[in-house]
Amino acid sequence: MCCMFTTLVIFGPRLAILIWWLINPVYVGAAFDHVLFQLLAWAFIPWTVLMYLFIYPGGIVGFDWVILILGILADIASYSGGFYGNRETIPGYE
Repeated sequence: MCCMFTTLVIFGPRLAILIWWLINPVYVGAAFDHVLFQLLAWAFIPWTVLMYLFIYPGGIVGFDWVILILGILADIASYSGGFYGNRETIPGYE
């Protein structure tokens, strides 16, 4: 169960962005200026990119900031969760 959740967290938003790009490549291309930025964002901050694509058409105003911050927090949690879960395996760490 844990491996399935980890796989979903790692590949879920990336797969969603890929499907969104396959269905509507013009929309995703318009949201970002450069292809290199799209690929780097897809690789390193997928939850933030997914939330940004969700709020992109109207710009970032009002409650959209909360949605974008939730994406940033989801990316931070996906990277830091592994350390917290394995803290007992590090020698000398209490």
